Formats: sequence, C-alpha cells, structure tokens
Amino acid sequence: MKEESDIVFIIDDDESVRSSLSLFLQLSDYVVETFGSSEEYLDREDFKRAGCIILDVNMVGKSGLELQEVLINRNSHLPVIFITGYGNIHMGVDTVKKGAINYLEKPFDEEELLQSVAEAVTLSHKMLAENEEFLKSQHLIQKLSAREYEILTYIMTGMLNKQIADKLHIVEHTVKVHRRSICEKLEVKSVPQIIRIAEKAGIHPFGN
Repeated sequence: MKEESDIVFIIDDDESVRSSLSLFLQLSDYVVETFGSSEEYLDREDFKRAGCIILDVNMVGKSGLELQEVLINRNSHLPVIFITGYGNIHMGVDTVKKGAINYLEKPFDEEELLQSVAEAVTLSHKMLAENEEFLKSQHLIQKLSAREYEILTYIMTGMLNKQIADKLHIVEHTVKVHRRSICEKLEVKSVPQIIRIAEKAGIHPFGN
C-alpha cells in the first residue's frame, strides 16, 4: 500500500549512497527524506504516518544496529531495511529476528529493494491500524466500572450468567444488568463483539 503521505527515510553517512537511493526511490514515486546519521534522524520530529527506514549498518556515531534498538524501545511503526557494504550472515539473521524487513548487501538488486520497501510500507500501515484499534478499544474498556470489568473477564471464558453469579456470590439478575451495561458502554450487541474488543485492548480472560 503506497499513499502520498508515506515517506521512506534513508539513513546513511555516505552522501553518494543517500543521493542515488533518494533519486531511485523518487523515480519510483516514493517521497523520501535523507539523514547522514542516526542522531540526525532522532532529532527529527516524530513521524505519525506510514513509511519505512532504509538504514546503513555501519555509520559514524550511533550505528544502524544501535538505532534499531532505540526504535524497538520506542515501539516504532516504521519497519527497517538494512543495507551494508560488509555482509555478515549472523548479523543479518539477528536484525531480521528483531523485526527488520530485509538485510541487503551493497550493491543490492534494485528490484529486491523496491519489493522490500513495498512490504515495509504495507506493514507500517497495518501496524498503525492495529494501534488505532488498540487505543479505541482501550478507550471503550475504560468506561467500564470495576465490577463490569471483572464480569467481562469471566464472559471471555465462555461462562454463563448463572456461573458468573456463583463465582462472584451475586444473583444472576445482577450479572444480566451488568452485561447489558457492558454492551452499551462498548457499543456492541453480542458476546463475540465484546470479546473482540477486549482482546484488541489486550485483556485476558479471568484466570489467564
């Protein structure tokens, strides 16, 4: 998925690499921003839209591998494509295990780079959508009272109203009233919809 607001960030301390990559991607209809160091990129204002990062492994200052760790800790939604002039299979495997889309040795195949960028941007859109769903679901869940939240965790296990009532030492009618309130606050009408929102918000069934 490619949109006009998507940006490919190129981070490489070699100006000739930045220039050639930037021109190539612009001719492929991508919007591009380039940076000569990890520090220069980190000084940029946070980017809220979809995109990806093409990152050199070995740079003066903070290396590409160190920047990847920073991005992981920040829960970045911008997938990384590593490029390097010094191939290392172990290093390549390690970066991919940590979430990198690809690890390309210079000179790399242009078609493979374009495929990697397309994959990375598509993943970025997916990550943003999932985060939006997470925040929306959490906002709905926060409307619940403590008792409603407790009942919700039992609902997620598949327990019936009577079973929940027995667990909480309350009458079944009270559980029914709370269940109706849960549906109203979560803006849903069925148990599967309740469970879907709860799972998107990161809630686990009671006892898990």
